Amino acid sequence: MNGALARSRRSTEPGLPVLPAPAPRPQVLDRPPAALREVRPAVGEDAIELPPPKGFWRRLGKTERTMHYNRLIAVILVVNAVVATRHITGGLWSLQPSVVVDTLATFVVANLTVAVVIRNHYVINLLFWLATRAPTRWPLAIRWTLAKVYHFGGNHVGGALAATLWFAGLVGSLAVYAVRGASPVSAATFAVAAAILAVLAVIIWTARPSRRAKHHDQFEKVHRLGGWLSLLLFWGLTVSLTRDLGAGTGLGAALLASPKLWLLVAVTFSVALPWLRLKKVPIELVRPSSHVALTRFDHGVTPFAGSSTALSRSPLLEWHSFANIPSPDRPGFRLAISRSGDWTGSFIDDAPSHIWVKGIPTAGVANIEVLFKRVVYVATGSGIGPVLPHLLAREVPSRLVWSTRSPYRTYGSLVDEILAVQPDPIIWDTDQQGTPDLVKLAYKVYREFDAEAVIVIANKKLTWRVVEAMESRGIPAYGAIWDS
Repeated sequence: MNGALARSRRSTEPGLPVLPAPAPRPQVLDRPPAALREVRPAVGEDAIELPPPKGFWRRLGKTERTMHYNRLIAVILVVNAVVATRHITGGLWSLQPSVVVDTLATFVVANLTVAVVIRNHYVINLLFWLATRAPTRWPLAIRWTLAKVYHFGGNHVGGALAATLWFAGLVGSLAVYAVRGASPVSAATFAVAAAILAVLAVIIWTARPSRRAKHHDQFEKVHRLGGWLSLLLFWGLTVSLTRDLGAGTGLGAALLASPKLWLLVAVTFSVALPWLRLKKVPIELVRPSSHVALTRFDHGVTPFAGSSTALSRSPLLEWHSFANIPSPDRPGFRLAISRSGDWTGSFIDDAPSHIWVKGIPTAGVANIEVLFKRVVYVATGSGIGPVLPHLLAREVPSRLVWSTRSPYRTYGSLVDEILAVQPDPIIWDTDQQGTPDLVKLAYKVYREFDAEAVIVIANKKLTWRVVEAMESRGIPAYGAIWDS
């Protein structure tokens, strides 16, 4: 088979023509039936038997509700609950109103700092770097847990929820003091605090998983613009609170001595940092089909395999992240952008000559592959984008299970690149073979390849079905958690 593939293999992407944007018609790369048969797996799903799941207690922590992301949320909320309980039972509200207000404000800003800084690109890359320092000779149980580093978003949610709850306590306390005629702050300060609480409530309401899935564009705009507004208001509140509670101290000296100010500086710097790298860059486009655009970037950045880049046509309104596909033998990188909504559809049909990018290439879930000796990648459709750079880099021995419609017709030369580095992948053509049972296929390849982990890049429902099926049977499995 390798000889036939070598004879029929077309040149890889650098040799493909660059189409102007917009292109009059998409380029469609096809293959004769014989070539298609070469990548069609001869797998009998019915012959694959899955082992039974582990016992109830061993699989209790392997469900979607108990995943590490949710555990981090719970930990942060529990820690804050303990702190709140200790302060309440210790007589917090019996202290001077100014002390109560200052204490609550400090807790708010501390949690806000956790929520914001954990999303910083540099912090994310640092977390992945630290987690993947463990050598593969370490016990699998330790590496299994370290590879859950990509659940760090739980800190963001937990910190944001805790900050909002503390802030509700702050505003409530100010209201009580005002009713009693003992308010330590001005009416303007109270108004700013109430406005912040309202903005935070709207952000949290639109960020609920069910609503975010149905109205993602709305969630993104509210999250970004509401976050900026609340940050601006926090600065006003910090100055106003410090002035009201200064007790004769000069405003400048009081601000410099306040931990709230320096935490707010850290938050502001973290938010602003990606925007300091905002730029509009040229792109080149190849359309293997009307479903996919292979977009090349060469503006002096060659990202690491497994990273992502955020793109936008309207930087203030929306951003969309895609997995970087660097080529081992040339600078720059590519993105595989598949039609999955209005934005991607417009990009494919009428691509711009330039696009906005910001921040730095940021690590994604598949970077945890280096913690294992051998891995199995399971991808569907455009999920091949995040997987391909790891296959090309060949840093960790791997096997691929890829389910997609008409692979050659849809993705063109990407199939050739996969076959060049994967001696025996399972590329399942859903147009010819229907929908496969990816749980069974993943387990089959995992067992035959003697792998240590399974990494899944698919839609949310399928990703979790495969991950939970593997982990409930004692197999380390990982997949995106759609928390952005």
